[in-house]
Amino acid sequence: MADEAKSAGRLERVLRAGEFAITAEMGPPDSVDPADVLARAGCLKGLADAVNVLDGAGARAHLSPLATAAILTREGIEPVLQFTMRDRNRLALQADVLGAAALGVHSLLCLTGDSVEAGDQPETKPVFDLKSNEFMALVRAMRDESLLPGGRRLASAPRLLIGGADAPREPKAGDTPTSLQAKIDAGADFFQTQFCFDMAMLGRYLAWLADFGIPERASIIVGIGPIRSGRSARWMNENLFGVHIPDDVIARLDGAKDPQAEGIRICIELIEALRGMEGVAGVHLMAPRGEQAIAEVIAQSGLRRPGGA
Repeated sequence: MADEAKSAGRLERVLRAGEFAITAEMGPPDSVDPADVLARAGCLKGLADAVNVLDGAGARAHLSPLATAAILTREGIEPVLQFTMRDRNRLALQADVLGAAALGVHSLLCLTGDSVEAGDQPETKPVFDLKSNEFMALVRAMRDESLLPGGRRLASAPRLLIGGADAPREPKAGDTPTSLQAKIDAGADFFQTQFCFDMAMLGRYLAWLADFGIPERASIIVGIGPIRSGRSARWMNENLFGVHIPDDVIARLDGAKDPQAEGIRICIELIEALRGMEGVAGVHLMAPRGEQAIAEVIAQSGLRRPGGA
């Protein structure tokens, strides 16, 4: 990446130093009050190295993710601003990238986006002017060459860490990670994965990626989270693409007197397993409207303490 390290965000510094990164995520509220943003994400300050700001998750409108990221930045919480290709054309995307950098955002995550049919306004017209890897290449050119796609040069370039999404799976003989390779070639610096609770499968997946040199080219941050109950786990298995929560995890949740507390314990155990796994650069903690539970996981894991980041 261009420019000196002093302009890098915390997440980039942690990854470059080879430290174990902790990211989390929050959904912007249905509100224009900045206090409502902080009511969700404030508990993560000093615990997460960065907090993803969702962009129209579930194909539903919420407070602008760019505005949400600006509020977090102002309060000393580093955001990872998510960009979906579903809602904006390339001109709007470029303007928002420049706006994000101007507001102090250091990292972004490039996504396709949920189908509009899944949301509460299915008559919405999707855009999809760019694919996610095309957007990555565009951002990299803006960052590294100070160049806009039309050929105009930027007076000041955005310093941004570029992220992509991944979904760990059981590798099959003869497979190649073409999608990840294409995203890295386009500019991806790191990947955050879908929920992954099967550590044995993940180990095989990471070993397979290592055969192609993927972890040497981009940091892999594995997605997990505190599951509230066995019922929630079964719902995730049935409704979330690429998610498989093993039967033994579900059995622990079903048999627990306090399933939420058990979900936090399981999450902490998974963090410990991931810390010792070759090819894992960190953990991405997800829990819809569960930012407080994520904060408890981080604090109880001992990896970060409130006010210590």
